[in-house]
Amino acid sequence: MGEPVRLAKRSSNLFRPRTELERPGLDVSGLTGVISVDAGARTAEVQGMCTYEDLVAATLPYGLTPMVVPQLKTITLGGAVTGLGIESSSFRAGLPHESVLELDILTGAGSLVTAQPSGEHADLFRTFPNSYGTLGYATRIKIELDRISPYVALRHVRLELDQLAPAIEQIVASGMYGDEPVHFVDGVAFSPAEAYLTLGRNSDAAVKTSDYTGQQIYYRSIQQRPTDFLTAHDYLWRWDTDWFWCSAAFGAQNPWVRRLWPRRWRRSDVFHKIVGFENRHQVAARINRRRGHPERERVVQDVEIPVDRLADFLRWFDLEVGMRPVWLCPLRLRGDTSWPLYPLEPGVTYVNVGFWGTVAIAAGAADGDVNRRIEAAVAEFGGHKSLYSDAYYDRDTFDRLYNVPALTEVKKRYDPDARLTGLYEKAVTRR
Repeated sequence: MGEPVRLAKRSSNLFRPRTELERPGLDVSGLTGVISVDAGARTAEVQGMCTYEDLVAATLPYGLTPMVVPQLKTITLGGAVTGLGIESSSFRAGLPHESVLELDILTGAGSLVTAQPSGEHADLFRTFPNSYGTLGYATRIKIELDRISPYVALRHVRLELDQLAPAIEQIVASGMYGDEPVHFVDGVAFSPAEAYLTLGRNSDAAVKTSDYTGQQIYYRSIQQRPTDFLTAHDYLWRWDTDWFWCSAAFGAQNPWVRRLWPRRWRRSDVFHKIVGFENRHQVAARINRRRGHPERERVVQDVEIPVDRLADFLRWFDLEVGMRPVWLCPLRLRGDTSWPLYPLEPGVTYVNVGFWGTVAIAAGAADGDVNRRIEAAVAEFGGHKSLYSDAYYDRDTFDRLYNVPALTEVKKRYDPDARLTGLYEKAVTRR
C-alpha cells in the first residue's frame, strides 16, 4: 500500500528509466483497439493504448490518417495526447492533442470522466496534454482525421542554415514552395554546411516507389536524391525502420548484418528493447570500460526552438555538443490559444530539433552535464523541451517552465489523494 499507481505496459517510447515498483501496475491489455472509423465525418474513436500503427492500418483504406502521426509505430494515442507528438504535418496540423474532440479519462480519484473542450471537465481536457499520467489515463479518445492520397511525392531541398527559417516561414504562410503545394515538411541537418528540408505532397499518380524497409536506408536517401516517391503507408513509417538513424548503433545499417536481420525486427520497438536491456545490464558500458574508453552520457532529446533562432541554435549545438545528424520538424499550434503545461505561443512557428545518441563524458565532468547545458541553452534561445527523456532541472525552474502551479490546481480536483506520481517526480527524479 502507499505505492503510486502506474500502468502495466508491455512497451514504452519513453527514455526515462524509472524506479521499479513492487506492486503490479494497472492492466491495460484490453484497451488497445480501434473502436470505429467514421469516414464521412472524418473521425475515429480508439482505446487509449491503441498504437498509431493499428489506427493507421484502419484509416488508410478510407484515404484517411490522423492529423499528426508520430514517427514510431508503437506510440499510443493515449501516450501522444498525455505526452507530446510531432511529425511533418505539424506545421499545419499542430500537435496530436489539438485534434482530440473528446476523451474518457480514468482519474487519480478512480472516476471515469468524459473531458471535452467545454463543459464540466474542460479544465482536465486543457491540462491533460503534457501531464504524462499525473492526472489520469485516457481509456477512449475521439479524434479528427485528415485526408491523405495513396502516394506522397518528396523533394529534398538543400539549404544553408540561414536559409532554413525563411523557407519554413514561407511554407507555413502559403502552404507552397515554389509552384508546388506542401502537405508535409521535415528536415535533417547533417552538419552546419549541409541541411535539407524534405517537402511532401499528396499524389494520386501511380509511379515506381522506393522501399526503405529492405537494404536501402531512408535518411541516407535525403543526401542522395533530389526527389522520391513513397506509398502513403511507407511515408508515414519512413523513420521507424531504422529509428531515424539510430539503428546504426546496433549494426543494423551494416549491409551484411542487415541481410541477416529479419525485416520484421527492423523497427523502433525492437531497438528500444535492446536499449532497455542495456540500461538494465550495462553490457556495452562494461565492455567500453574494459577497453579504456571514456564513460558516455546519453543525450536523447527533442526541443522546440523559435524558427528565427534555429540557425543560431544549430551552430551552438554543433560546436558545444557535436552530435550529427539532427532532425528538424516545423510546428505551429493549430489553434489560437496556448495549452497550460507546454506553453508554446500561438502564432509562432517553432522547429523541433531532435538529437538522439551518446557523447563522451569529459575528464572532470559528471554524467548529465551535457544535458544540463542543453537545457540552459534551449531556455536562452526561447525554446522548450519535451519530457519523454532525461531532465535535470531544479524544481523551481521546472515548475516555472511547465506551469506546474496550473497542474497542481487541476490535480487537486482529479487526484486529491495524490495517488498518481507528480510531474517533476516522473520527469526529473525518475519515479
